[in-house]
Amino acid sequence: MNNRNRNFLLYLFAVIIPTLAGSIFLFMDSVKQNDMERLEEAKWIGSIHQRSWDQFISETVTTLEMLSLTAGSADTPSEKLEPLLQKANQMDPRYGGIYLLDPSGMVLTGSNQFLANSDLSEKKFLKEILVTKDIVISNTPETLTNGQTVVGIGKPVLNDDGDVISIIVAHMRVDYVQNIMRLLTPDARLSVLNSKRKTIMDINMNGDSSFSSQNSITIPIDRLPWSVKVEFPPRDMLKIIKDAFRAILVLTIIIHILFLFIKYLRLKKQAKKEKKENELQKLELVGTLAASTAHEIRNPLTGIKGLIQLMSEKYTNTHDQYYFSVINDEISRINEIVSEFLILGKPTAQKMEAMDLRSVIKELEPLILSEANLHNVTFESAFSDEPVIVDCTKDQMKQVILNLTKNAFESMQGGGKLTIKLNKLQSRCQLKIADTGSGIPEDIIEQIFHPFYTSKEMGTGLGLVVCRRIVHSFGGEIFITSEETKGTHVDIFLPIKNP
Repeated sequence: MNNRNRNFLLYLFAVIIPTLAGSIFLFMDSVKQNDMERLEEAKWIGSIHQRSWDQFISETVTTLEMLSLTAGSADTPSEKLEPLLQKANQMDPRYGGIYLLDPSGMVLTGSNQFLANSDLSEKKFLKEILVTKDIVISNTPETLTNGQTVVGIGKPVLNDDGDVISIIVAHMRVDYVQNIMRLLTPDARLSVLNSKRKTIMDINMNGDSSFSSQNSITIPIDRLPWSVKVEFPPRDMLKIIKDAFRAILVLTIIIHILFLFIKYLRLKKQAKKEKKENELQKLELVGTLAASTAHEIRNPLTGIKGLIQLMSEKYTNTHDQYYFSVINDEISRINEIVSEFLILGKPTAQKMEAMDLRSVIKELEPLILSEANLHNVTFESAFSDEPVIVDCTKDQMKQVILNLTKNAFESMQGGGKLTIKLNKLQSRCQLKIADTGSGIPEDIIEQIFHPFYTSKEMGTGLGLVVCRRIVHSFGGEIFITSEETKGTHVDIFLPIKNP
C-alpha cells in the first residue's frame, strides 16, 4: 500500500468517520436540547394558565360566599338580592349571569332574565351541591338561549342547621375566558380538560383538538378538578441547524487539529525510523567495506611497518626517529580503525562462552589502576559475592570495558574518581562504570551512539558504536547518563546464564 493510500485511510478513519458520527450526535443533541426548551416553554405556558384559573376560581368563590352570606340572612332574597346579583355580574365580565335558585333548582331571581322561572333541577352539578353542600363546578359547558356558552359554578346557602335553603349559581363565559387565555399566550395551542379528561374549551386549536400526549404536557389546576393540556411549540429547525452547525464546526476544527498532531507523530516516528535505517545502512556499508578490504589494508600495512622498523634501525638520528615514531603511531591507528570496522561488519562472527564477569574485570584492574595513577584518578571497584556468569567473548568484553574507562580518564584531565560496580540482579547483571569528569552536554548525549560522530580531535566516532554493537551481540543493553561538570554513568545490562 503506497503512502497516498495510507494517508487517505488515516484521514478517513481519523477525520471523516469521526466527523460524520460526531455531526449526527451533535445534531441529535441539538434536537434534544430544543425539545427540552420546548418542554420548558410548555410548562411555563401551562403554569401561567394554571395560576390564572386558580386566581379566577378564588375570586369566584369569594364572590359566591359573600352572596351566600347575604342570601342566608335576607328575609326576602328575591327582592334584595337581584340588585346585588346584577352589581356583582357587572363588576366581572367573565360572568354570563348570576342567579339565585331554591333547593329544588327553580330560578328565583338573577342578574338577567335569560333563566327567569327556569327549572335547573336536572343539572348534574346542582345535584352534587345538594349532596356535598359545597361549591361545585360543572364538568360540561352549556349554551344559553342568547347563544353564550357557559360553565356553571354553584354555592349552596345553608341555614343554621346546615340545610340547603337556596343555591347561588354563576355562569362563567367560555368565550371571554378563551379570549383572556389567548391574550396571555397568543401563539400557544392548548385545551382545558374536565375531571373526565373531556375538553371544555380549546385555545388556538382551529378546530383540531387532537394532539398526542407525547407532544404535550398536562398541568392540573389546583382549585379545580380540571387540567390544562398544552401542546409543545413547534421545533425551531433554524435554531437547531445553527446550534448544530456551530458545534459541528468546533468539532471539525478539533478533529483536524488532532489529525495534524497524529500526522506529526507519524512523520516524527517515520523520520526516526528512517534515521535508524540510515544508521544501519551505514554500518552495513562499513561492514561490507571492512569484509572486502580489511585484509588488503592490513597486508600492505604489515609491510610498511616492517620497513619502517628496519629504517629506524638504520637511521638513528633523533629527527629521523621522531618521524619513524609518528609513522608507527599512525599505522597503529589505521590498524585500530580496521579492527573496529571488522567488529561493526560482523558482530555475530564470534565464539561466545560462559564467563564469570568478575574475573574479566579483575584481569583488567592492573591496567585500569595504572592508567588511573597516570591521570591522578582514584579507582574503586565493587563486585557481587556470587559468580556472575554471562555468555560473551572475553576479548570483546575487555575491549568494551577498556574503551569506556579510556573515555572516563579523558574526561578527568584534572583528576577525579572512577568507579566500577558489578551487581547481580534477578535475571541479569548490571555493570556500572561511573566517573566524576566533565560530563557530556545534553545536546550531544543523544548523538554519541551515531556512527562517525565524535567530539575528540583524533577520534573516529566508532568507539561507542562498537561498544554498543558488542553489548547487543551479547543480548544486553547499554545506557549512558551524564551531567556537565558532575560526571558520566554508563550502565551495561547483560543476561545471566543459569548454572
